[in-house]
Amino acid sequence: MLPVKSSSFSEAVVYTKIIDENRVLVVDSSTTMHYLDINTLNVKSAIKCNIVHFRYSSNVFGFSSNAKYFVVISSDCKESRLYDIKTKKIISKIDRHHGDVSCVAFDPQDRYMFSAGDDGKIFASDVKSGQLAFTLTSHIDCVNDISFSDNAQLVATASYDKNIHISSLSTMTLIYKLRAHSAPVMKLQFLSKQRLFSIDKNNSAIIWDTSNGKIITRLDGLHDDIAQVTLGDDEKFLFLATALGYVLVYDLNSYELISRRYIKLSNKITSINFDENNKHLIIGTDSGEFILYEIYLGQNHLTQLLREKNYVQIYAEVEKNPLLKYTETYIVLDTLWIKTVQKAKELFGKSDKKRAVGIFGNFVTIPSKKQVMNNLIKEYEEFDKFVLHAKHGKITLAYTLANKHPLYKETPLYKLMELNWKKSFMLAQKYMLEPKSADKVNEILAPYRGLSEKSKLIHALSTNAKIHRRFKIAIAQKDFKLVYELLKIHPFLKEYSEYDSLSKYADMLYVNSQKFIAKNDTHSAVKLLRVLLDFEDFKDEAKDTLLEIENKHKFFNSIRDNDIVVAYNLLDSYGDLQNSIEGVNLQKLWDDDLCTVNGHAFRGDAIKIKKNLEKYMKINSKNVPIANVFARCYITQLEVSTREKQEQSNIEKGIKNYILYYGLDDKIFTFFEQFKKNYPNSKLNLQSQTEGSISSWRPSMIVKSILE
Repeated sequence: MLPVKSSSFSEAVVYTKIIDENRVLVVDSSTTMHYLDINTLNVKSAIKCNIVHFRYSSNVFGFSSNAKYFVVISSDCKESRLYDIKTKKIISKIDRHHGDVSCVAFDPQDRYMFSAGDDGKIFASDVKSGQLAFTLTSHIDCVNDISFSDNAQLVATASYDKNIHISSLSTMTLIYKLRAHSAPVMKLQFLSKQRLFSIDKNNSAIIWDTSNGKIITRLDGLHDDIAQVTLGDDEKFLFLATALGYVLVYDLNSYELISRRYIKLSNKITSINFDENNKHLIIGTDSGEFILYEIYLGQNHLTQLLREKNYVQIYAEVEKNPLLKYTETYIVLDTLWIKTVQKAKELFGKSDKKRAVGIFGNFVTIPSKKQVMNNLIKEYEEFDKFVLHAKHGKITLAYTLANKHPLYKETPLYKLMELNWKKSFMLAQKYMLEPKSADKVNEILAPYRGLSEKSKLIHALSTNAKIHRRFKIAIAQKDFKLVYELLKIHPFLKEYSEYDSLSKYADMLYVNSQKFIAKNDTHSAVKLLRVLLDFEDFKDEAKDTLLEIENKHKFFNSIRDNDIVVAYNLLDSYGDLQNSIEGVNLQKLWDDDLCTVNGHAFRGDAIKIKKNLEKYMKINSKNVPIANVFARCYITQLEVSTREKQEQSNIEKGIKNYILYYGLDDKIFTFFEQFKKNYPNSKLNLQSQTEGSISSWRPSMIVKSILE
């Protein structure tokens, strides 16, 4: 792949971001922010911070989506700093890590700045106030990466402890601890459709289902150390950049490796991003290269080649750029090829070999396609013999050839043979249920007795007439539980016509249920889905769909009845509801209220917090985030009391109360260090106090002042 544009900088490129249709941000290892014209790559402006980074495999820099703030790790990696871009002033610092800061990030809604460290801790600061808002569940080793779902409801953290934590940003609680990697987890990337990508130090990659914490699949073909990750073209592709300068590409629908060496550079890739507007892959390297690649480069030429029917050159172009397979032009050609092969099979099936070969036309000069044609010719060499046996009633010989050449089974002649078999078998079934009809049954089935696959069914028919009768009765009575119990014990029943009818009936129920759901006629859909619960192939999906419908009904009814307790509990429990208009509005109401009370918390005003959050106090899923707000509020009260030099005994009482309510968390440890500096004579021992827990916090524990 050749780049379409490139530029270079004197330092390593550690971060890139598309600002708008006209600008791209490039940040180098000295934390100089270069704003470039996306068309010319000319630098329009720059901001220098003079914070030099020597390690940047993890995110040392973050830029808010509203372009108002950035976060950066200090040169000595001891603190993370939040800046206002307009004023270029520091809003806040996080220096609470015991060890180095490992990575930083903003959530997609720019509410919080996150700082993760080598100590496994993850702190979240309120962007507007700069105050510490909450901490996520800690890892027991260094945090390597932070990723967020697009709707900003989930945050995932990867660690050297080989675990991934998925937490809710609504409830600020841990939802899943994912344990499947055998090495430190290095990179994460949320995907659409409730999925998460992760890769570890041994280059083992997993796609997770974030709705249940289970593995969807493991990716094959990874051998190099992955340095950076990004998605492209509306998440069709997963691009993985390696430390050796390669870019791998995966299809996110099939999870197949498209190319192991889509791009090859001579330097380590330190940043990778995607410009959806121009379909450009944006790459930065440790040598300061800034390069843009058009992922569909050559598609206009492909269209012209299709008009000229120059199929050979089209496939040659696709060899150069495998992503051209996803263009409309290639899809048209591929569809034409599939139709050509199918038409050739039909002609071979009619013994018209000359026309079958001729139909390949311009595809014959393509080696891979010619091979397919030659394979078809070879496969149909004995087809005339097959036809002869079938027409002369030599059923055993005809079926033997069909088993030897599976493509014969696609022909009308073979399908006619199978139809005759089914008719014969059905007729035999009918006579088998009548007394003294054994001779008639033997006569009907005699032509098929030499075939092993048919003989098994014939034997089962003769020895299991009673079971068949019971099977028919169960279907007639719509006792589908019994039907499937019989099928488990007696698989031969699947060869009976009743089973085919049963399968068609189940398919019809499913299709109609989906049509009713599409029309919002859930009442009719539920009736059909309840029947499908008895069908083995559909019961799991029917169960999940019924639960989804039930939850949606409860949710929308609770919205109608203004029952926010039920509404929020459902919203926080079921991710699908968060994508509804009502769910988005409800979440925004909570986010806005939380933002408001965070301001009160940083002023130590517990009364205003209680007043603003009163309507959420009975919602179980909100207990922890509300507790976090009050914890922050009470820490502020303790900090104010220390600054005002209040009585030592009063402050000590406040510390004891805090530990009783919230336990020994990072906030109280940090405050206590400052308290000891101001009150060196204090004998208070934190470890000896009666300790509570934020998880057991209840609204009844709210007080106006923690010092009371």
